[in-house]
Amino acid sequence: MSLATQENPVDLCIIGGGVNGCGIARDAAGRGLSVLLFEQADLAQATSSASTKLFHGGLRYLEYLEIRLVHEALAEREVLLAASPHISHPMRFVLPIDPAMRFPTDTPVGRLMELFLPWLKGKRPAAMIRAGLFLYDHLGGRRTLPGTRALDLRRDPAGAPLRPGFAKAYEYSDGWVDDARLVVLNARDAAARGAEIRTRSRVTEAHREGDLWRVVTPAGSFWARALVNAAGPWVGEVIRDTIHVPSTEGARLVRGSHIVTRRLFDHDRAYFFQGRDGRICFAIPYEEDFTLIGTTDQDYRGAPGAAQCSEDEITYLCAFVSEYFAKPVTPADVVWTYSGVRPLYDDGASSATAATRDYVLRLDAEGAPLLNIFGGKITTYRRLAEAALAKLAPFFPAATGPWTAGAALPGGDFPIDGRPALAADLIRDYPFLSAPWAARLVRSYGTEARVWLGDARTAGDLGADLGATLTEAELRWLVAREWAVTAEDVLWRRSKLGLRLGPVQVQAVAGMLAQILAEAGMTEA
Repeated sequence: MSLATQENPVDLCIIGGGVNGCGIARDAAGRGLSVLLFEQADLAQATSSASTKLFHGGLRYLEYLEIRLVHEALAEREVLLAASPHISHPMRFVLPIDPAMRFPTDTPVGRLMELFLPWLKGKRPAAMIRAGLFLYDHLGGRRTLPGTRALDLRRDPAGAPLRPGFAKAYEYSDGWVDDARLVVLNARDAAARGAEIRTRSRVTEAHREGDLWRVVTPAGSFWARALVNAAGPWVGEVIRDTIHVPSTEGARLVRGSHIVTRRLFDHDRAYFFQGRDGRICFAIPYEEDFTLIGTTDQDYRGAPGAAQCSEDEITYLCAFVSEYFAKPVTPADVVWTYSGVRPLYDDGASSATAATRDYVLRLDAEGAPLLNIFGGKITTYRRLAEAALAKLAPFFPAATGPWTAGAALPGGDFPIDGRPALAADLIRDYPFLSAPWAARLVRSYGTEARVWLGDARTAGDLGADLGATLTEAELRWLVAREWAVTAEDVLWRRSKLGLRLGPVQVQAVAGMLAQILAEAGMTEA
């Protein structure tokens, strides 16, 4: 590339291809800055593909009095849903009322309850839950999402999968998102606006030379006016071992694990369950035929990329939701697990659950600017990017201002309720598509599905059939436009088709990828 030399440096070099790094790259490129992003593995390889997959305000964060964070996240839900109607959608959550459920003892609200309402013995009365939901409805300026309503579980279909003892629930709004595709689409939009995205490119060293950063990778040295450390759970390691800049700031690594089972209920709403230990758990419709259950919160001290859902966590999550479902969920029902490491800002909280979920940005301007990113949530990634660019604005006076709030992500240029019409149009113009196939393409690519479907008139025109509606044409798109290199990239991040393909089919995908990469003169990572 012509930029990133010592004589012609890029404005911004970003370490980390998760949602924060790609969100910052997109925002910066759209402001006219030159951007180079390095990701050591695949986009969204770690934390950003291991979330609970929600655009949500964080109802439970109210108990920790994280009012600023909840307000910002609630306001962002509708902005993000409008910008990405293909990969996200509004979702209703059913919160059954169980008088036995308790506040966690390490929350500010829990401590106040113990102090002023000791006769409740830490329990969450229905009136207090309703008050919290009223605040949740109004704190973020909700405009289109419906508000909270009471349910009679003895009559509402949401009560059918639950144990008979549950009579009352509240139903409220949040949103669902395909987290890994959110990251990829931010990277694609950044690239379309001039950013260079380099995956499988680990930064081995970075140091200041004069008023520039020299960033070293196996491919050579690159030069930048400013450096952003958005390495997620590796943020501390990058500060300590790559940048070698003294810092008193640190990340608290917290493992969150999820399990996936066959579909546990027939309706399209999710459940918000309260536990006897004061924690909460979601049970969410997932990939049409499955249910996603999570999450756990445990301090983590291993390698961030090696986190796995433990047998104890599987047992815990099964037992948690079995307190609610009429048919117990057992470890034998689990078809897949995943675990991610959240890089929370280390605020000295007494437990992983109590640690702040808010983001913290630290600017080091002793020489060429360095911005370290701690924490963050999927829901607030866009606002985090704006805050990051605001921190860097004094160094780039020619950059334009914020712009992402009304800008659709690639393929998302259609109404928030437009999925069914888009799928119907695809079936009309490509009659070989089944209804589930067309729906999947809309959920993944939105209006861009037509780009790679092209002039196809039969399924055979899309090349090899790799199973579960995955075709050679789609693989070629993912390699050429979405940085996919391995079968894992395709089957577990660009899609979740790994839930539907057997070992022989996975090998076929890997073989086809090898062929496509060889034709392009590329090699598999």
